[in-house]
Amino acid sequence: MKVLRVHLVGWTASFRYPIFITGYQPTLPVPPVSTIYGLISAAKGDYVTPLNTKVGYVMRSEAKGVDLETIYMLSTDNSAKSNVYKREFLLNPDLYLYLTDLSFKEIFKKPEYPLLLGRSSDLMMVEEVKEVDLMQKHGNKRVGGTVVPFEEEGIWGPLQALPMYFSNTIPREAIGIKSYYVLENFIEYDGDSFWYDDELDWGVYLHGQENISQKQ
Repeated sequence: MKVLRVHLVGWTASFRYPIFITGYQPTLPVPPVSTIYGLISAAKGDYVTPLNTKVGYVMRSEAKGVDLETIYMLSTDNSAKSNVYKREFLLNPDLYLYLTDLSFKEIFKKPEYPLLLGRSSDLMMVEEVKEVDLMQKHGNKRVGGTVVPFEEEGIWGPLQALPMYFSNTIPREAIGIKSYYVLENFIEYDGDSFWYDDELDWGVYLHGQENISQKQ
């Protein structure tokens, strides 16, 4: 299957756990699918969902650090109260993004808005945009650096409930919330649910509209 592969690199990235609202803010080791659709929407300058393209991705980083951030909590009387808290971040994120819609090739050559991977300061840069062929490879393949729906057999790892994408309404609504395996490291996988990138020697799980089991 021919897909578009986009290689992006950056200095930092951070993906908030939905269950942590206040206090110490840990980061997920890899982005949720909703962050990927947000990044694609920024590149296109328009709202992009699983109806427009399937996506797969593999992200690695070199280390994890902790930063101090000041937040301001606004009240209805226009007063503000500041607070300082610790937030984890990932160092030198390296993201390979796969899209089944090849027409997105031009938008990544000249993105409409800055490409962010987490916070507004987590800027990503496009290193390469390339059409590649993903293969069906039977037998063992290494998979990781991504999230995979809980119902996939032969996958194991920490579980986390995450949205698939957000609405473009105010306020935003999380759509397609479900449990995902969060695969920080590579594991060996023997099934056929992943496509295979022969050049980079890893499996690629494609997320699409069919993965949405719950709409809110």
